[in-house]
Amino acid sequence: RWFTHFYVVSVLWNGFLLIWLFRAEFLREPLPSWIQHVHHALGRDSQNSEYFSALLVLLLLWLHSCRRLAECLWTSVFSNGVIHIVQYCFGLGYYIAIGLTVLCQVPTNIRNGKELSVQIRWYHIVGVMMYIWASLHQHRCLEILASLRKNQSGKVVSLSHSVPFGDWFESVSCPHYFAELLIYISMDIMLGFQNVTWWCVVMYVLFNQALAAVLCHEFYQKNFSSYPKHRKAFIPHV
Repeated sequence: RWFTHFYVVSVLWNGFLLIWLFRAEFLREPLPSWIQHVHHALGRDSQNSEYFSALLVLLLLWLHSCRRLAECLWTSVFSNGVIHIVQYCFGLGYYIAIGLTVLCQVPTNIRNGKELSVQIRWYHIVGVMMYIWASLHQHRCLEILASLRKNQSGKVVSLSHSVPFGDWFESVSCPHYFAELLIYISMDIMLGFQNVTWWCVVMYVLFNQALAAVLCHEFYQKNFSSYPKHRKAFIPHV
């Protein structure tokens, strides 16, 4: 249940960064000096990525955090499981670093208040469509998991584990993890496929979510003798 803290931090921090980028684009205000120092420290003074792409990714990352926070508060039914303190601290740091990662894709000439035109390209449209598709399925799968612990009136009656069915659960044990990966891939598409930094983020999400999915898959197989044998752990048919 303390994953909720991650999304609180993400909504506040990435929302703060998003406000600065909007002000820079639409009010032509220079980015604050500390952001310029981050650019310089990370060697991004010659960065040529599209500003609109970075702005779009940060906006959707913030919306993703808002949705996940709402799901943690009003949809998910958590058990009494605990999180390791190292994992907890790493998670908080991750959601701070991920916003700075996007921020460092912003062209540094915006620091002078130079007007930049908004150009919508085909990969922005494809990325947004994929983001919406994956987000809808992730939300649906989280609703299915929550419903396993509620009665028909919506009251929580159990904190035990049950076998989920429906939507992408028919193919994999952890479709919400698979959807998370697709969401990050969609953001890479919005950056034009060529951003090496964000591909590193995607690879991190891939391995992180795959490990968690395999552990959950093994748990299901161990504790439910009738668990569907055709289901994969993480990626359909893999």
